[in-house]
Amino acid sequence: QVQLVESGGGLVQAGGSLRLSCAASGIIFSINAMGWYRQAPGKQRELVATISSVGGTNYADSVKGRFTISRDNAKNTVYLQMTNLKPEDTAVYFCNADLRGGWPPKDHSRWGQGTQVTVSS
Repeated sequence: QVQLVESGGGLVQAGGSLRLSCAASGIIFSINAMGWYRQAPGKQRELVATISSVGGTNYADSVKGRFTISRDNAKNTVYLQMTNLKPEDTAVYFCNADLRGGWPPKDHSRWGQGTQVTVSS
């Protein structure tokens, strides 16, 4: 009943930039925190950045100063602007939302299907 759909991944050279988007759709009453996570081959999924409903942000040390998370509450969308990309940023990027949605309404966490980001050296 609630879906998250990511877009914006792709192949980029080291030092380049990409912007990821994730739109939530369906029966949604409210969205609290939203975030981006990534999973590289053979590694566990890790937090990249989160943003609260009022705009408070949190970043992994590895991306501080290079990535910026933002959201448009009117569009139920979260963004991740990635600059100065490095080969070690290569991973599948997933968005996540803690929301109240569906019918009957319930609080739960939803994940997108993931989008591949590949950074070549």
